[in-house]
Formats: sequence, structure tokens, C-alpha cells
Amino acid sequence: MSDLTHAPAALVRPMVLADCDRVAEIRVRGWRTAYRGLVPRSYLDSLTVAEDAERRRAHFTNAGENVVNLVAERAGAVVGWACHGPYREGELRTDDAELYALYVDADHFGSGVGHALLQEVRRQLSARGCERLYLWVLKENARARRFYERAGLRPDGAQEPFEVDGVEVPEVRYVGEVAG
Repeated sequence: MSDLTHAPAALVRPMVLADCDRVAEIRVRGWRTAYRGLVPRSYLDSLTVAEDAERRRAHFTNAGENVVNLVAERAGAVVGWACHGPYREGELRTDDAELYALYVDADHFGSGVGHALLQEVRRQLSARGCERLYLWVLKENARARRFYERAGLRPDGAQEPFEVDGVEVPEVRYVGEVAG
């Protein structure tokens, strides 16, 4: 891994269909890195980039106009992905916003890519008039929780059960002002 501490800021742009394979690589590697020890290894080992890429293409194609996918690039290579849209309250969608996903290539952890993606998400949501941003994170995912807390988001006490291969992996909800 090269020293990315002084790397230039990431370019954040709208995702295109051609980005799905790279986003899948980032997601699968992200799960295997961030969730090691939190979810069963059998599940992590079963993840494949090809299957995830197919899901990404389906989600991307059928997302609708209210769901926004962004990618972050460095030197022309996609190194991060974020997706946001209306907050999901069960089957209902609300006027608040939700960060559905934010993944950074493991080689770029701590390099500002996640921050650049989150800033662009907030900028877009602010332009739409959204005031609150919600997201769900695995309760035991300390790295992600520190990242979101440094960005001004806080757990609000809500938790949801999440099961992976028969193992409970609870999620906690974070909320913050879009303006940050």
C-alpha cells in the first residue's frame, strides 16, 4: 500500500453502469475486511464479485430517480462508492434521507475517500432540502462508527436485528443533520 495520507482529494462523480464490477469488488472486499470477526466467515467466504456485480447492475438499473449512486475516483480508478435516497421506514419512504451504503477500497481507508463521498452526499441532500440523514451500521463495526461520529452523526438508540448465516449481528441507527 502506498502512502495515501497526502494523496489528492478524490473526485466524486455519478456512478454509471460500467462501474458496477468495480463497485462489487470494493463491496466484497469491504465486507471481508470490515466484517471479519463480526459475521460468520462462511458467509464472507461465500461472497463473490460476480454475483455482487449482477446485484449492483440490477439495483442500479431499477433504482429509480430518488436513489443516487456515487463513486469516488483517484487517478482514474474507482476507489469508493456511496448510495443514498429516501429514508426507509419499513416499506414507506419518508422525506428524510438515508445513506444506504458507503464503501471505500481497503487500500484507501483513512485517505479521505469516505469523507469526500459523505460530503457530496450531504451537498446533494442539502440541495434537495433534506434536513436529516439516517444510516444503519453494524453495532460492532467500530471503524465505521468512529468515521460517522467524526462526521457529526450519532446513534439515536434505535437498533435492528440483522441475521447473517444464523448469527445475530445487530445494527444501530445513526442520525445527523444534513448540513453536518
